[in-house]
Amino acid sequence: MDLELQGKIAVVTGAGKGIGLAIARALVREGAHVVAGSRRTTPELAELARRGGLSAIEVDLATAAGPARLVAAALAHGRLDILVNNVGAVTPRLTGFLDVTDDQWLDCLTLNLMAAVRTTRAALPAMLAAGHGNIVTISSINAFLPDPAVIDYSAAKAALAGFCKALSKEVGARGVRVNTISPGPVTTDLWLGDDGVAATVARAGGGDPATVAEQAAAEAETGRFTHPDEIADLVLLLSSDRAGNVTGADFVIDGGFTKTR
Repeated sequence: MDLELQGKIAVVTGAGKGIGLAIARALVREGAHVVAGSRRTTPELAELARRGGLSAIEVDLATAAGPARLVAAALAHGRLDILVNNVGAVTPRLTGFLDVTDDQWLDCLTLNLMAAVRTTRAALPAMLAAGHGNIVTISSINAFLPDPAVIDYSAAKAALAGFCKALSKEVGARGVRVNTISPGPVTTDLWLGDDGVAATVARAGGGDPATVAEQAAAEAETGRFTHPDEIADLVLLLSSDRAGNVTGADFVIDGGFTKTR
């Protein structure tokens, strides 16, 4: 199926690794030009840029000015067709709510909510002027399955989902579609890295990270984590006018981890 993404201009935040990198690769493969935002240019992004089809922009999206600078780099190409809000991070809070400080709350809300709000605010005027645009935001099943071990992250993702749903109602009639994707555990460093969720939980309990990951995977009906490329494929569809009447929707990709939704 031709997704008709050839020549489109796309911004992807948090594109240096994991889900963001998979999304950037997939869009480039479909012929889009990707403006990839990351705090540093990883070797993978540098290689994509060398091949063409991608501009790597080093930017801190946790700052107030960073998102606008990234979007400006995309608009230098003349327009902006696709925005993928992907940047985010989670830190397990294993000693309870009372130990989560104001600074930790604010850091989490800034990266997981305000980075998307600010990037969307910068991108939206050009999309509205063009009468067309697609915004896809990576949320999480924690938006509707809040977990005390990631209490600040759960709250931030719930707010992110609410923001995207509300915005979809405002801009849908003006040609801009807004959708979210809610992954469960994914085979990225966020879960499986040396400082990821599995390792952090294992250290706290004196266990083994592989065992923690296996236990989490077993909660999915498929018995495994989602792969970044599977999320990227869903982003491609939602970024395409093949999904032209899909807006205000949330797509869960968790292998059946969620049992009640």
